Amino acid sequence: MYICVMKTINQLTLFLLLCLLLHGCSSRCVLPDKQSDSILTLFPDYSEVTFPVNIAPPNFLIQKQGDIYQTEIGCGDQTTICYVDDSPEVIIPTKKWKELLRKSAGKNIFFRITICKENIWTRYPDITNFISADTIDSYLAYRLLYPGYELWNEMGIYQRDLTSYEERAIIENSTLDKQCVNCHTFNRNSPEDMMFHIRGKSGGTVIRHKGTTKKVTVKPQGSKNGGTYAAWHPSGRFIAFSVNEIQQFFHLTGKKPIEVSDLEGDIILYDVEQNRIISDSAVYGKKYMETFPNWSPDGNTLFYCRAKALEKGFPLDSVRYDLYAVDFDPQTEQWGAPKCLFEAGKRGKSVSFPRISPNGKYLMFTLSDYGNFSIWHPESELCLLTLATGEMRLLDEVNSDNVESFHTWSASGRWFVFSSKRLDGLWARPFFASFDPQTGKVGKPFLLPQKDPRFYDTFTKTYNLPELIQEPVPANALNFN
Repeated sequence: MYICVMKTINQLTLFLLLCLLLHGCSSRCVLPDKQSDSILTLFPDYSEVTFPVNIAPPNFLIQKQGDIYQTEIGCGDQTTICYVDDSPEVIIPTKKWKELLRKSAGKNIFFRITICKENIWTRYPDITNFISADTIDSYLAYRLLYPGYELWNEMGIYQRDLTSYEERAIIENSTLDKQCVNCHTFNRNSPEDMMFHIRGKSGGTVIRHKGTTKKVTVKPQGSKNGGTYAAWHPSGRFIAFSVNEIQQFFHLTGKKPIEVSDLEGDIILYDVEQNRIISDSAVYGKKYMETFPNWSPDGNTLFYCRAKALEKGFPLDSVRYDLYAVDFDPQTEQWGAPKCLFEAGKRGKSVSFPRISPNGKYLMFTLSDYGNFSIWHPESELCLLTLATGEMRLLDEVNSDNVESFHTWSASGRWFVFSSKRLDGLWARPFFASFDPQTGKVGKPFLLPQKDPRFYDTFTKTYNLPELIQEPVPANALNFN
């Protein structure tokens, strides 16, 4: 059985209308008059990618001129969906898509496109994609804001159901007197432990833990800087924070109109249950700048980025961060000695956003020419470090000729999401890729599906800090008043 969908055809010539009636899809899809060897391109590029078995329909635009478009979607020798329209937009019926996913888990599916132009139906080579039997975390959390900070007072943190197109606000700054909301972070892909910052006159850090939400001040005594980038300890008791003095620089020309840099940086721990701050000379002091903490799955090692402290007059494009790790005993709260895992500075590069895989085997990070705010660096790209061997490689499977930046793993470690500006160099959008936790093999990335395949042509906000979570943040969960 298959379903055939035909949208209302407007302003067609009598000939095309007759063509559609004669070859239409009341009983079966049209047979082609000829076959082409030319490979069609789609937008988004949903070709030769691996989709999770629970993903929403990946609607797309056929980038080829024609009068009528027929798209068959199926698996093996069976067509499940036949979609006919006079527009190159392909809107996949959700119910039939889910049925196809169930039947084709662990198999390839095809997009078989036939285009009618001047009374000739031409079929093009099948576009194939693989349906993984592995699900992806059902929700994606992200901040939406305009990319140049001009309208910083209009922003929010949102969650998108990846199995559909539903998006709902987690928190919007319109409810917080237009103050900035940022740096949302979850513990092991769960909304049960989460936090975000409010920046402004009545700011603070909002923490949700064990069903209770509170706003606290995370600031070491005597420090002018408060907690910034955060990482939950797997136990849920501690949150590692970097304490940064962040400065923005705006340029009138060049490829990097905005530059963001740390002038100072240290790492502290905040005890969520006892409301106290823990610091240690291993990761806190004037000699180095530490930032972007991330815990190992067992909670015994903290990974982070470290650079030499800035000297007066030191050029910002010479600041480079190396990848470090330090042992931590959560029972005694004792720290070990910092160990360098990757000396990026010796290669003329800089590390940001270290993220360890859920099985503890791999560490993904962003590599750029200098600094640590890679979203403004077109040269930034993703790298993968195998911790047991120390082998580091560029993730050429997902890197493009523009920004690849912030990234997070799924709970299973079989997927990851990352920010990329590859579409236009201006806006960061979320891309997903499959990952084999045993071999480190990475699949071709795909763009977050939207109901309207032209969505990204007109949407002018950037997706900031995409985080995969297994369940949605409940409504009113962050009410701390």
